[in-house]
Amino acid sequence: MPDKRLIVLSAIALLAVIAFLTLGLRGNIEFVLQLRALKLLALLQVAISIAVSTVLFQTVTANRILTPSIMGLDALYLFGQTALVFSLGGLGYAGLNGGMKFGFEVVVMVVLSMALLWPLLRSRMDMNLMLLMGVTLGLLFRSLSVLLSRLIDPNDFAVVQGASFANFNTLRADLTVLGTIITFAVAILCWRARHLLDIIGLGRETAIGLGVNWTRSAAGLLLVVAVLVAVSTALVGPVAFFGLLVAALAERLMRTQRHALLLPAAALVAIIVLVGGQTLLQHGLGSASTLGVVIEFAGGLVFLLLLFLGNRK
Repeated sequence: MPDKRLIVLSAIALLAVIAFLTLGLRGNIEFVLQLRALKLLALLQVAISIAVSTVLFQTVTANRILTPSIMGLDALYLFGQTALVFSLGGLGYAGLNGGMKFGFEVVVMVVLSMALLWPLLRSRMDMNLMLLMGVTLGLLFRSLSVLLSRLIDPNDFAVVQGASFANFNTLRADLTVLGTIITFAVAILCWRARHLLDIIGLGRETAIGLGVNWTRSAAGLLLVVAVLVAVSTALVGPVAFFGLLVAALAERLMRTQRHALLLPAAALVAIIVLVGGQTLLQHGLGSASTLGVVIEFAGGLVFLLLLFLGNRK
């Protein structure tokens, strides 16, 4: 029998989806529903990919305040957008083929992740050293982004600022569908490996003692994380603290480390936050702000709270 808390979360998520699709319908209803369905698909894809990737990353690293952004993928994305605007200008950047840009961004981010994982695959590299490499690369990419931002035209800088936050308003149907297919396929693989994840969550030594090939399993899971983060980031932009927010809420609601409960709970919480938040901003606050900015602010507060609680312990 499913956990009652999962049933409640599923009901709230369903209500959020219905409200998003039906509130304020007027005019050409069929056309409006098509636009909302496309945006809803993007919201679901980002919610599931970020939630699953964060839970997996925290399981492998055995740290509940880390997110995949520590690997430098978000910083690489921002550097790539800044470099494109610097070299092509604002108009040239706007005229880029969306499909080619999406594919190139995904490939580059996954290749960077593989470069980080290669030492882990070749030897028994310490996980902390790999995370330190990710932090260093992130700082490098952010510094390069700031340097290029100071050199570009102020009008073009506005384009860079627009790419610095998640954007759910300018979406292409083909890219959204492709990203959704990849996300759901990877999510199914993660669900089938939920029992292995429970063992990995016990720690490196315990997992090895129970017969798990730690190096191969950790590298495989981190590659899955890279694919999920790359697809969602290339589709809508970076959401650094969103995963931390939903993972922390899911863990405290479920009060367990079992991935059979934690994975769906994190995904449902993410759907509630994204879909419900977008609905509230559009129909309750008149689009007074953007969802990406609000989520980053709330996620940053949760990060500080987790640090504070950790220090008290």
